[in-house]
Formats: sequence, structure tokens, C-alpha cells
Amino acid sequence: MKAVVSVLLIILVMVLPAKGQLKAGFYSSSCPKAEATVRSTVESYYNKDPTIAAGLLRLHFHDCFVQGCDGSVLIKGASSEGNALPNQGLKGFEVIDDAKAQVEALCPGVVSCADILALAARDSVDLSDGPSWSVPTGRRDGRVSLSSQASNLPSPLDSVAVQRQKFAAKGLDDHDLVTLVGGHTIGETHCQFIRYRLYNFTATGNSDPTINQAFLAQLQALCPMNGDGTKPVALDRGSQTKFDVSFFKNVKDGNAVLESDQRLWGDDATRKIMQNYAGNIRGLLGFRFDFEFPKAMIKMGSIEVKIGTQGEIRKVCSKFN
Repeated sequence: MKAVVSVLLIILVMVLPAKGQLKAGFYSSSCPKAEATVRSTVESYYNKDPTIAAGLLRLHFHDCFVQGCDGSVLIKGASSEGNALPNQGLKGFEVIDDAKAQVEALCPGVVSCADILALAARDSVDLSDGPSWSVPTGRRDGRVSLSSQASNLPSPLDSVAVQRQKFAAKGLDDHDLVTLVGGHTIGETHCQFIRYRLYNFTATGNSDPTINQAFLAQLQALCPMNGDGTKPVALDRGSQTKFDVSFFKNVKDGNAVLESDQRLWGDDATRKIMQNYAGNIRGLLGFRFDFEFPKAMIKMGSIEVKIGTQGEIRKVCSKFN
């Protein structure tokens, strides 16, 4: 099945030019071992800690939503993007730094940090038993990284209307929204971000009524009212490290961990898309999500990209040249 999906996606990439003239195999002559080097680096970290896959996928998503996919989230500094509140808890920086150092040793000044991050996100999904796809490359690294510009990142507190508006501002529709949220199949959050749903949802001391009662008891046991706020909570109950459609089934059953995810079931348009992914025919539905997720990733990966002579190719991903 994965082989069939991969072949279809390679054909898809050939017929769908990414916006801004990115192209699959951009480094095939200038740095032919770039993609394999990124892959082996991601794999070595994944083998030690499978949750790094979700970290890298989220890092790419957060990068693309602020200033476009330009590696701006990777910059270290007091006022840089990575220090913005929505970016607290991002992880995987060391994987990108490591891959960049190895690629620089092979081909100095050729491969951008933005592309390394996009490739690492794809490899993370593939290593987690999800689909693989040809990543259009050729992004350049941005020269601006400001925490003040990260305020419009999607938040777990967002209503469907706000989620829709934030995605539409980046050229992404309802279908892209639901499909990309499906990346939560390998995600995690922390108790401090969901405690309000468990104990004080309406400021009257109640829990969120959309949470399945049996699941509520599990979450409360995992995240006591005055317990450790940094304790991790898997976003896909029972299937945290496997990229699959059980996330959508969990949302359908009231077992979503994040309020924003559960809200998508309450809206007619987004629920229809979720139902398609969460249907009952195992083979068909897994295949459908495996085909749609790469398409949405390719679309997201071309948001406001810098190409040609724009931006730069950083020597080190955490600082401007």
C-alpha cells in the first residue's frame, strides 16, 4: 500500500508545480547526497526517541505559519520567533542543526535550513509508518525572526471560525485544515495546556462536556489539578507513535485531548472531512489519509517561500550569516 501511495505521489509532484517554483530534486546535481543525509540524521534521533518525529513535524508547521517556510523559527535570540509563547515547547532543533552540519561538510553554502526542516518533517512521517512523498525544494532562508510576528499561530483554544481564518490567511482551506490537524496522530501536549478543560472549563469548576466521560477520568488521573504541568500527554490515545487515522476516530468518540481538535467535530463542514478519514473501511480510509496528507503538506510547505536570490543560505541554522 505504501509503495502504491508513493508512486501516486511522485506522479502528483510532477504534475503539480509548487507555488514559488520549488521543485522536487532541486539539489540532485548541486548536493546529491543532501536528502539521504537528512534522512539518516532524522532516523538516528528517531531510533533513540520516536516522539522526535512529532517535534520535527510541528517545527516545520510553526515555521511555515510565520513569515512562510523560511527557517525563521530556528533562529536563536531574545526576541526571535522561537521565544514567542506559542513556540514554547518546540523541539527537534538539535536534529536540524546536526543534519545541517553534515550537509555543510558535503556541500558548503548550498542547502537551506528551511529545506532541511521540510525534508525532516517528511522523513518523520515516513518513519512513523505514515506516507512518504517527494518534497519540492529550493527554499531560501529568511533574514527576519521576531517573536512579535508569531501571535497568529493556531492555538488549542481557537474556535473553528478562528482556525479557519488563520489557515485561510495562508491560502489553506477546510480540507487542508482538517488534514494537517491529522498530524496530531503522532503529537503530544502537556498537562498545563489541557488542565482547564478538565477542571475549570466554564470558570465554574466544570469539565468540558464534549470530553467522553471515561476518557475524562483517564486525563484527570494523568493530569491532577495541582500536578506537574510539564507532564506529556499523547494527542492520539492508544497510538501515539504510529501515523494513522485513529486520531480521527478518537475525535469522533469525544476522545480529543485539545479543545481545538474536538471543536472540528462540532462544525458541519469540518466534521464531514473528519468522517471521511474516520470511516469504517480500514483499507480505504487509511489510504485516503495517506494520499491527502502529503498533498496538504506540499501546499503548506510552499507558503510564502523565498526563492532565487531572496534571503540567504545560512551556514548555521540558529543564526543569520
